[in-house]
Amino acid sequence: MSATTAENIRITDLANPVLTEMQKGALAFAAANPTTLTPEAVLAAAQAQTGLSDFGPGDFRERLAVWMRAGDNDAELSAVGRGSLFSEAVRLASNRLQLEDTVRRHPEILDIPIERPLILAGLPRSGTTYTLQLMSADPRLRSLPHWEAVRPIAAPWIKDGHDSRHDLCAAEWAQTDAIMPYIKMIHEFSPDHISEDIELQGLDFGGYYFEWIAHVPEWRDYQFAYDATPILRYVRKAMQVLSWQKGPNRWVSKCPQHMEQLPAVRGAFPDSYVVINHRDPVASIQSAITGIAYGARLTRTRVDMRGIAQYWIDRYERLLRACVRDRDLIDASQSYDLYFHELMADPFGQLERVYAGAQVPFDQQTRDAFQQAIDHNKRGKHGQLVYNLREDFGIEPAAIRERFQFYYDRFPDVRIEVK
Repeated sequence: MSATTAENIRITDLANPVLTEMQKGALAFAAANPTTLTPEAVLAAAQAQTGLSDFGPGDFRERLAVWMRAGDNDAELSAVGRGSLFSEAVRLASNRLQLEDTVRRHPEILDIPIERPLILAGLPRSGTTYTLQLMSADPRLRSLPHWEAVRPIAAPWIKDGHDSRHDLCAAEWAQTDAIMPYIKMIHEFSPDHISEDIELQGLDFGGYYFEWIAHVPEWRDYQFAYDATPILRYVRKAMQVLSWQKGPNRWVSKCPQHMEQLPAVRGAFPDSYVVINHRDPVASIQSAITGIAYGARLTRTRVDMRGIAQYWIDRYERLLRACVRDRDLIDASQSYDLYFHELMADPFGQLERVYAGAQVPFDQQTRDAFQQAIDHNKRGKHGQLVYNLREDFGIEPAAIRERFQFYYDRFPDVRIEVK
């Protein structure tokens, strides 16, 4: 249910969802087809699906085991949530098998340089997606459209000379949109939408993607105990394969989790140019947890509004503290702090500064490409959700802001949006 004013949409049943018939059907189907969350089941399914057996370096197996154990221990993960977790793990394992098979047959792939990539970090809902959409319009830069992110290896999907991946992704997006129509206002997953490199981290069973599906503090804590550099080196390997399939080999990519991975980003991509997006964390949080609460009508057995807020406020604090701690490890000549309000006011001016720092020419062709992307990616093109921390989550914005004062102190140009 929602209340609508012009293009503004307020979801009024977050805590007590009123399910559509399609949502009820999805829950019923999942309940009738229960899922076993074990690493053995995931790997066996991937092998059966692809006909391949070589997963490459085996260090990922420990991470996969933690994924599955943490998900299995989530007592309020619904049948849909368990099914989603399993199917995503099988997809990633299948993609890994195909990637390793491609490298085995074409070892020259590992000689392809990934030249001076532009890597974006920043909180979820802080303008990273908008920045990436614009920069991906530059044909000199390689990016990862969603249709390619979910099926990165082309060969298995080419039938009679036609690459079926875009068509499959479009059908999947249409189904998602039909079941959860407000998702596109939160995070679009249409085929041509540019994806995060969290998809590539997932090939090595790393990254915080899993945290958006299930309540898995065990996985969160496991990540903090280990260096993410090897996982990001696997991302580089995936980029080599993707550039071999279709160039160029200078990448632009992003992931909000890079805020807590800055040393690992430098370790895996020492010649990268890092752009860190900054936005009022309260604005980012209210958007993110509203989206999580909306999705919970399918993935959770109950919607715990306070629990969602508590977990993600803590998670944001970890991201922000790591960013404050590590920001100065990246030289000013190889990085740029991009503020949300400045990006929205003057996208051309901000991106010209980014390009200057990254030593990429910014000419009229670049401007024209960006203008087309701006016209195509207008904020609120699907409608705009209305957020209310006080009414929906019982939280005062000032309380969050006080908790994050260390971030405002370090980046005083961040403009307060939610009061």
